[in-house]
Amino acid sequence: MMTADLQRSWVEQLISDANAGLPGQDLAWLDSARADARQAVAELPLPNRKQESWRYSAVESLLKNSFRPAPDDVSELQALDLQNWLLPAYEAYRLVFANGHFVPQLSSGALLPAGVTLGNLRTALAGDSEWLARWFGQTANHTEHLFTALNTALANDGALIHIAAGVEVDRPIEVVYLSLGQETAALVQPRNLVVLEAGAKATLVERFIGSGEAGYFNNNLTEIALRDGASLAHYRVQDESRNAWHLSSLYLAQDRDSRYLGTTLAFGAGWARTDYNTRFSDQGAACELNGLYTAGDRQVTDFHVNVQHSVPGCASRERFKGILFGKGRAVFDGRILVDKQAQHTDAHLTNDNLMLTRDAEVDTKPQLEIYADDVKCSHGTTVGQLDPEQVFYLRSRGIAVDAARKMLCLGFAGEIIDTVELQPLREYAAGRLADTLNAAVVEE
Repeated sequence: MMTADLQRSWVEQLISDANAGLPGQDLAWLDSARADARQAVAELPLPNRKQESWRYSAVESLLKNSFRPAPDDVSELQALDLQNWLLPAYEAYRLVFANGHFVPQLSSGALLPAGVTLGNLRTALAGDSEWLARWFGQTANHTEHLFTALNTALANDGALIHIAAGVEVDRPIEVVYLSLGQETAALVQPRNLVVLEAGAKATLVERFIGSGEAGYFNNNLTEIALRDGASLAHYRVQDESRNAWHLSSLYLAQDRDSRYLGTTLAFGAGWARTDYNTRFSDQGAACELNGLYTAGDRQVTDFHVNVQHSVPGCASRERFKGILFGKGRAVFDGRILVDKQAQHTDAHLTNDNLMLTRDAEVDTKPQLEIYADDVKCSHGTTVGQLDPEQVFYLRSRGIAVDAARKMLCLGFAGEIIDTVELQPLREYAAGRLADTLNAAVVEE
């Protein structure tokens, strides 16, 4: 195991390598935010098993790698056929990032509707960044943990999405993150900001795709602000390389009567963690979080959900399901906090896990803290295997045993996949799960 001094040197080397090329160093507000984050990096403890939020999330193997910030030269992508990664029969306004850097020639050139702004952080910092200064860092807490602080300290590029008041976007907005093989292990750090003004409505799709055998660390952070009455459907597909480390930190702030539907589908990476942080600022807001994860040999998949009900009359639903096989391992840590003043809260949290092999492992910890006395809240978890009677029933109808097991797994996952309202994405997710199950080793 690495010593604390060596681990600290790992972080300091990353900051030293990246600092000289960061954009927006002439902006006082950004320089201040980065300085605060660098201070947090210096003071925050390194994630370790003694910290409750990292109790089951070992990062020793991550810190043994000598990551270097990914170079911003993505000229080799000009000749690539993006069709290899796109979904069929699917029209979207699209932003493409390669190794964390915006690739305009692969992004959508379609004329945007009035009131819709799509761009990237690096370009915005070189122009009119007034609105960006208003929102940057307002929902994310850069003292949450070391990697959040690191993302803020080295903020370089990422997706910027702004929807004006009352605008309903006529097609999905898709952000594609391509992580391509590098000669050395790369640090990729998209920093994304999504703002929907009052009454705006949009659908956002994020896809994380990795290729090649080289390892890399994708430490991405997304801030989402929904103003009064805004509505966002947000679908995320994590399909990174098996040699990748993937950490997603999402910070969601909801104003009065806003609506958020979020579904994350996690299939890839060798080590993957997703942190959801939701905060309600006014009454009538509703948040629905859904997740499906698979984990097989040499895979660890980790979900942390933190929903804070600090005002009255808000609702949240959290449903997460996992399918584990081989020696795969999963972690689910979900927490709903209902403050004393958050009367009439309606909050429910469930986590269900299907274990296909004896060597698979899951650590699940749903938590519910209630300090109000007029609420409707529940939480629960299940861990189990395929029902032998259901398998026998299908086999008695002439269905082969492997096909029967696959059908039951697809049925188990269907509740989550069906929350994806975009048919091409829903079909892709079902197909991707079927491929995963075909490769899984299932014990009798």
